[in-house]
Amino acid sequence: MKVLVTGGAGYIGSHTAIVLVDAGHDVTLLDNLSNSSAGAVAAVRQLAARDIAFKRGDIGDVPFLDAVFEDDRFDAVIHFAAFKAVGESAADPLRYYRNNVAGTACLLERMAAHDVSAIVFSSSATVYGEADHMPINEACPLAPTNPYGRTKLVVENMLRDLYAADAAFRVSRVSILRYFNPIGAHPSGTIGEAPQDVPNNLLPYVAQVAVGQREQLQVFGGDYPTPDGTCIRDYVHVMDLARGHLKALEHLAEKPRLAVHNLGTGRGHSVLEVVRAFETACGRSIPYRVIGRRPGDVPVSFADASRACEELGWSAEHDLARMCEDTWRWQATHPRGYNEV
Repeated sequence: MKVLVTGGAGYIGSHTAIVLVDAGHDVTLLDNLSNSSAGAVAAVRQLAARDIAFKRGDIGDVPFLDAVFEDDRFDAVIHFAAFKAVGESAADPLRYYRNNVAGTACLLERMAAHDVSAIVFSSSATVYGEADHMPINEACPLAPTNPYGRTKLVVENMLRDLYAADAAFRVSRVSILRYFNPIGAHPSGTIGEAPQDVPNNLLPYVAQVAVGQREQLQVFGGDYPTPDGTCIRDYVHVMDLARGHLKALEHLAEKPRLAVHNLGTGRGHSVLEVVRAFETACGRSIPYRVIGRRPGDVPVSFADASRACEELGWSAEHDLARMCEDTWRWQATHPRGYNEV
């Protein structure tokens, strides 16, 4: 298949691109590089050992998107391009709605104009909010507690409405992937997570402390109703997630459908458990300081991914130790991400 990957220079997009290429698909990366690096594109090309097409531009730019779709006949879009920081979304919600919702609406309009009717959408477990039981399955109520999660839910509903629409064109092949907390890196250490500014996610921050880029980790909240007082999340290896997108794409190829799947390990780890695991991986102490809770965070969240196993033939393969080892390999060899000097 010929696949357009929006946000393709980003963390999950770049890893998914490699998995797609390895599976024989023809990939074009699209990214505005607002929270990513051209170095990731070069690294993907290096790993793929071929010239992967790259289009620099924004999903909200109609002329740009028209040019992209006119240049190639795409069979599907895998849509990652979105802002994703929970705390930032609470501080600047309009920026998130403009990019994540309005940008996606523009992308879908241009897909319609160019007869591209298959999409794999990168959603998030944040759409569940503070679930009343664990593990979380796809039937759990959707009640996000922060603007980031609400933008993901708006787009999910947009896709459902398009799928159900009685029109000359409608999105007839839709995969919604709600994944939990991606960490890790490509086992080669060639690509990994490279935040442009202060990391908003736990593991890249821990890794930057370990490599000496930051003095200490700030732990948001130590008084949650968990065994050690810190939040518990389902951490899943980015390469497992990348395989999940490949499986979802292949699932859509079988027949028109709208499918929703969780991608996670089915096990939660606390913030302090992750810190200890990373200390083992890097052989260094990670200093940290517990501060106040972060707005929008829930105490515990981990997945029931049995539907993905049954319908996609997908399950997570890597444990927390492997996730930390691969992250450290990437960070130790790229202390400043793709911009090391």
